[in-house]
Amino acid sequence: MSKITLENMEFHAFHGCLDFEQRLGNTFIVSLSMELDTTQPGLTDDLEHTLNYQLVYDEVKAQMETPSKLIEHVGQRILDAVFQRFQQIKTLEIKLSKLNPPLGGKVERVTIELIKHR
Repeated sequence: MSKITLENMEFHAFHGCLDFEQRLGNTFIVSLSMELDTTQPGLTDDLEHTLNYQLVYDEVKAQMETPSKLIEHVGQRILDAVFQRFQQIKTLEIKLSKLNPPLGGKVERVTIELIKHR
């Protein structure tokens, strides 16, 4: 089993409960770790035998473009969409952070982490 990780994908998106968050947006950071068997592509050097992480990125981007109030909801959508679309993934971990959340004080980020196993 191997792990492929897309680290610190950055998106400007419109997630949040407050009106100004939905209008102005915020910066979000997404990291995905995917466990899968990479024996065959390791031997063949053929993209057709492995996970095309450009397509994984495209799926994450599509989910980030759909506004939600809660990062829990966004994270679950990403987790479900990627896991369903890419059957070769055995374990999927997502880390989704909202930078500078409006909490009335200086907070660098709020983060949710989700894991799903096949």
